[in-house]
Amino acid sequence: MLTLDDRLVDLSLVELLHNADDVRCVEGGTPGEKVAVIEFLLAICYASGTYPKSATQWPAWVDQKDALRPAAEWLAQRPEDEVWDLFHPAEPLGQNALLAPFLDEHGAGPAQLVIERVGDYNQFFDHHHLEHPSPLPVAQAFRAMLTQHVYGPAGRARISGKETLGATITNLAATRLGTRIRVIALGDSLGETLRLNLAPVSGSPGELNRTWTVGQERRGFKAKPSGRTVTGPADLHSYLGRSILLRPTRTGDHVDRVLLGAGELLALTNEHLQDAVYARKADGTSKPLWASATRAVWRQAHALYAAVAEARSEAGGNDGGTLYRRLALFPAEDVAPEPGQQPARRIDLWTVGLVAKQTTAIAWVDGTFPFAPGLEARLYLASYRGSDIAEFVASALSKAAYAAWTVAYPNPKPADKTNQIARFDARGQHWAATRESFDLLMEETTLGEDVQASLLEYAATVTTTARRFLTECLDPLPRNSQGAKARAAALRRFDDELAVPKAPAELRGETS
Repeated sequence: MLTLDDRLVDLSLVELLHNADDVRCVEGGTPGEKVAVIEFLLAICYASGTYPKSATQWPAWVDQKDALRPAAEWLAQRPEDEVWDLFHPAEPLGQNALLAPFLDEHGAGPAQLVIERVGDYNQFFDHHHLEHPSPLPVAQAFRAMLTQHVYGPAGRARISGKETLGATITNLAATRLGTRIRVIALGDSLGETLRLNLAPVSGSPGELNRTWTVGQERRGFKAKPSGRTVTGPADLHSYLGRSILLRPTRTGDHVDRVLLGAGELLALTNEHLQDAVYARKADGTSKPLWASATRAVWRQAHALYAAVAEARSEAGGNDGGTLYRRLALFPAEDVAPEPGQQPARRIDLWTVGLVAKQTTAIAWVDGTFPFAPGLEARLYLASYRGSDIAEFVASALSKAAYAAWTVAYPNPKPADKTNQIARFDARGQHWAATRESFDLLMEETTLGEDVQASLLEYAATVTTTARRFLTECLDPLPRNSQGAKARAAALRRFDDELAVPKAPAELRGETS
């Protein structure tokens, strides 16, 4: 864990909750691992009754230091028969003890526990790396297990259903956050972060899923079940998305073997997606914002601010039911901060998702976007226009690449077209570089800078940089007449595209 004075320290769950306001954030090897730990801490808070009692109380409760200590006390005082032991033979924490008879024969090396190392789950693929005996430290294995429960992608487990618990043990469903972006509001400390993300509970907080064989009536594996009803937020944030069993080394400080199979299925409704923002798909339908290898999250950041603005505008609608309705409960600033000054309250919105290609995890994507109560309209304008400008510049680069290709390759083979155009396509460099400019735009807006002036500066920077990338892509053209014509055609097409009437006004040096 990272303390407020930037020291890395190891803390137990009890210590972490007790000292949450002295810790800046949880640490982990990946964004998904950090989210998984936060999810588990939220589940403990809900199970212990540590959450705001009403939406009206929530804004003040967020600022209440040490408000999470009841959760630490609850955890420290669990009865002796309630086991919180990762290697307990009957009730292993977060695991399914029913797998024990099959662990030695069917288990794999601990690499299978780590989403980024497992590769394709398919039991018919070559998985020599999963037999590697190098053990995982217990703390790392615990965090990797939590990450599997929350973010594990779909696929087929390597365990055989015929020889173990049933045929469907091999069918791994995508876990709760495996197919969408999770949005977490970040405060100045871990304590504030947890309080920002804890919602009032109208009914039962539900039961924490401590282990597979205790508490909830779990699914079987003879046939695929329907999703079970969520009993409350404690259940939701701790659900066991995988059946997992870990084997410790003789010293007990490492894990050397893992068995992993299908876990629980939940019947999720909109109330269980309280942090989700929605994006439109190509077919016109909407779904919770998802992670993409080709479309960075910042290009959809305006959806976050739109959700808060909509919640603030809804008369009598601020019941605290979603993260954005709760953020709208904070009093809006009457005026924007003076240029260069931080707003009275600043919250960062952290977005995390896992990009997976079928059953293989590809990459984690995350982004952090500033928010201040009352500035959501300004932030929406900056992010929406910033994304629109970047999209239009990317389109201009694509058309410029095509213009270069038509001159450089007058008699192309159809099979070569895609690779030939790609030689001149600078969109990849453009998207990679624009993220930094976009972050600066959003930071300036949060600090009270004039939005229109910042957008003009942003547009000029993005345009200049994109033109440089295009020029670099054109440099390999031969230094002859045909090469010069291709180079000139591409640059002329790029400049012309940015000057058309439908281009964002900022690209022409005008305000929108």
